[in-house]
Amino acid sequence: MTRRTLVLGGARSGKSAHAEGLLTDPVVTYVATARRYPDDPDWEERIALHVARRPVTWTTVEAPAPGDLPALLTATTPDDPPILVDDLATWLTGLLDDADAWEGRDPARVEAGCDELVRAVGSTRSRLVLVSAEVGLGVVPGTRSGRLFRDQLGSLNARLAEVCDEVLLVVAGIPLHLREAGGSR
Repeated sequence: MTRRTLVLGGARSGKSAHAEGLLTDPVVTYVATARRYPDDPDWEERIALHVARRPVTWTTVEAPAPGDLPALLTATTPDDPPILVDDLATWLTGLLDDADAWEGRDPARVEAGCDELVRAVGSTRSRLVLVSAEVGLGVVPGTRSGRLFRDQLGSLNARLAEVCDEVLLVVAGIPLHLREAGGSR
């Protein structure tokens, strides 16, 4: 059985819906990494659409602090329900925010947080599905913060792909298998 799956895709590619469909268990722990911004109705509407899609039997853990996600994954047992983390781009944004890294302050904290997450994913003992944005296929961002985010997320995705059993890229709602379960790394 596939234990760790990484689902990548662009904005509105269908990556989250596809990842949700990979888990057929009646009980799933859904880790929602996006922070809420009540003064941003568009963001709240996007979150509401994700919430409405989830089965009522799923448990949602909302917006843990970036350091909480590795701890949650490390504490799993093989008997725990599957975990779906959606998504790592918003998790990384929180890490960059908390480290005040957008202006180049404390990059070591960002690296340490990413290292901790990769180790935790590699040691997770329950079924895990991770969702992350693939942002490296477009133009070079015109701002320092945009380039920082693209570079950090690209690096994190590559490192996570190394510790996952299966890697998919969702394009226009179609999943492309980059690494099949049981395939070579």
